Amino acid sequence: MKQQDHQDLLAADRAHLIHPYLPGTAEERVIMSSGAGCRLTDTEGRDYLDATGGLWLAQVGHGRTELADIAHEQMKKLEYFTSFWEFSNDRAIALAARLAELAPDPLNHVYFTSGGSEGNEAAIKMARYYHHRRGESSRTWILARSKAYHGIGYGGGSATGFPLYHEGFAPMMPHVSHLTPPWPYRTELYGGEDPSDFLIRELEERIAEIGPENIAAMIGEPIMGVGGMLVPPADYWPRVREVLDRHGILLVFDEVVTAYGRVGEWFAAQYFGVTPDIIVTAKGITSGYVPLGALLVGDHVAEVLLRDHGFPMGYTYNGHPVATAVALANLDIIEKEGLLARATSLGAFLHAELQAQLGDLPIVGEIRSVGMMLAVELVADRATRTPLPLNPDRMPHDVIRRETGVIVRDSAHSLVLSPPLIMTETEAKEAASALRGVLERTTPTGEIRPA
Repeated sequence: MKQQDHQDLLAADRAHLIHPYLPGTAEERVIMSSGAGCRLTDTEGRDYLDATGGLWLAQVGHGRTELADIAHEQMKKLEYFTSFWEFSNDRAIALAARLAELAPDPLNHVYFTSGGSEGNEAAIKMARYYHHRRGESSRTWILARSKAYHGIGYGGGSATGFPLYHEGFAPMMPHVSHLTPPWPYRTELYGGEDPSDFLIRELEERIAEIGPENIAAMIGEPIMGVGGMLVPPADYWPRVREVLDRHGILLVFDEVVTAYGRVGEWFAAQYFGVTPDIIVTAKGITSGYVPLGALLVGDHVAEVLLRDHGFPMGYTYNGHPVATAVALANLDIIEKEGLLARATSLGAFLHAELQAQLGDLPIVGEIRSVGMMLAVELVADRATRTPLPLNPDRMPHDVIRRETGVIVRDSAHSLVLSPPLIMTETEAKEAASALRGVLERTTPTGEIRPA
């Protein structure tokens, strides 16, 4: 792209776009113009290695022409018609059937949305409506966790466990209660007790405090993404499921990030050996090529929702034919290219590379991963595990991008990586080396020395 074109785009961006989380005083922009595989190119011609998968979603990588061709062919046949009432389309039906095959039983029903935030809104409404239809209208409370992220709607946003997402937007949705997150590295959260024992006891106590007859559901990310790729102990989710079952409380898995191969299984529910009542998915269902989300709903929940006049909630783009056609092709690629197994093997390789490159650095507290979800937690002191102070004007992930072209993300004092599942071992080594080059110059005070 010509330099003048880039400058025009830069000026127009600054003049007109409101970027999420970007203050109006910020001058820097990185304007992407093309992508292929794990690589991106900006309008100045600079190349990047995408170690984030966009926002954790580029499962099959960038620039897959076969997905563009599918979208083109579908648009020529049927670009859109509503899926409200008795109407449907063949691609939405085919995708629903495919998802029911992939999901654990008895999650055999599908409700489409345009993305994760809409999905979590729908899941919360489904949980409340399910109990209402069964004559238990008092069940309105939603249990969530601190450090959780469930999107930007008022339901999901209220379940989100970060004060940043509540400040200035209050009043939030009532009847939401946040529990301690499963974060085994942060032993101070549990007062010396076994983390799972502490968390299950806290859950039982909270249920007793609110009253089980007043609680509709617990919503949780199987692995907490925005919280810093927090991986719970192996016994955590099975024990949570047992407690909720005993009290008639639904379990909603927010798998917007973890589904479709990210953890080496189609769903993290399968990885943890737990079947929730509702799974919320989006992102990787199309690898980001078009917006789409899908809720996988248990037979027992769907049967209640479909009574009488049905579930009285819909989105304009429910079951969009182009989006569902692309999703089907995307799932075909994931399956044919063996990307679930690759997420496991390449994720282990990348973890080992990070450990080899960063394990000796005093500011690296823990490196954790499941499949292609990885995090490097940064500390000022390994002994006390004090979080590393961060300078907003010179964050490690920004310096890594500027100096090396490798894109990673900062989440809760951790650098997180969620690359496309097609990443090569050479690219994994490149990513680990890029982190090493900056973190070895980062002091316990958060200062990053010049290269």
